[in-house]
Amino acid sequence: MSEYIARIQKLKQNIQQVVVGKDQEIELSLAALLAGGHVLLEDVPGVGKTMMVRAVAQSIGAEFKRIQFTPDLLPSDVTGVSVFNQRTQMFEYREGPVMANVVLADEINRTSPKTQSALLEALEEQSVTVDGETKRLKDPFFLMATQNPIEYGGTYPLPEAQLDRFLFKIKLGYPNREEELEVLSRTETSHPIETLEPVVSLEDIAAMRAEVENVYVDEAVKSYLLSIVRATRTSDKVELGVSPRGSIALMKAAQAYAYLQHRDYVIPDDIKQLVPYVLPHRMMMRNDLYAGSFSEEEVLQAILAETAVPASSRQKAAW
Repeated sequence: MSEYIARIQKLKQNIQQVVVGKDQEIELSLAALLAGGHVLLEDVPGVGKTMMVRAVAQSIGAEFKRIQFTPDLLPSDVTGVSVFNQRTQMFEYREGPVMANVVLADEINRTSPKTQSALLEALEEQSVTVDGETKRLKDPFFLMATQNPIEYGGTYPLPEAQLDRFLFKIKLGYPNREEELEVLSRTETSHPIETLEPVVSLEDIAAMRAEVENVYVDEAVKSYLLSIVRATRTSDKVELGVSPRGSIALMKAAQAYAYLQHRDYVIPDDIKQLVPYVLPHRMMMRNDLYAGSFSEEEVLQAILAETAVPASSRQKAAW
């Protein structure tokens, strides 16, 4: 039985003190953290995207940095820069804000493609290159980016290569009436984020990540996953289907999600649950009269309905 199950529950409850009524989104964010992935939060302003990221960082005792992306931001403002020290007559590296455990890339689509591309290496390889020298990022490194899907004026849409490096694309949405009333009550005198304390350590997160890597994925489940992914490449409504990186992302996400459900094996339902968050932003729809009325989510739902679900060949007791 994993010693971290109780700590995971405490971690969820801690974040729920700040983020009300978004249990599924909190669980997905933690799954991304444990899978070594990153999250793109897409929604209108004021629904709690920034508070979500801050709550995750404070709950695990991580160093947190925020990058406010603007049109005049330079790549060196993200990765850091080498500065000449006249006293030592040598160049010294000054760390950029990406050198933190948890990074908030706020309104990432408001900066130029040149600056956006500064994150490509960080998201994929957990390093940055400054003046030809590769610098390793902190471990763990977890980036959550936000963007507004409504206001497109003065924005630069993220290229496919960058979208493909986000494990999940999540939308928070507005709270219902009861949830919003609870938010008002909690923030009446002060915001709960100001008093949020860590409940797990970075060492705990590293240990949990190691356990997630050992979560079992049966060959039948892998085959089911691939059937879904490959169907996106042959659909007559899709211009560009999910890449092999997307297949790997879905499997890693399913391992972390199964772990959060107190299981050491993945079941087909884990795959079905995660498809709407892992695959849509990795697809490009055909832009013609025939296919224009279909969304990525609709195509994926049709694929899920048509793909045979395997019987799990390994059933173990939950932790």
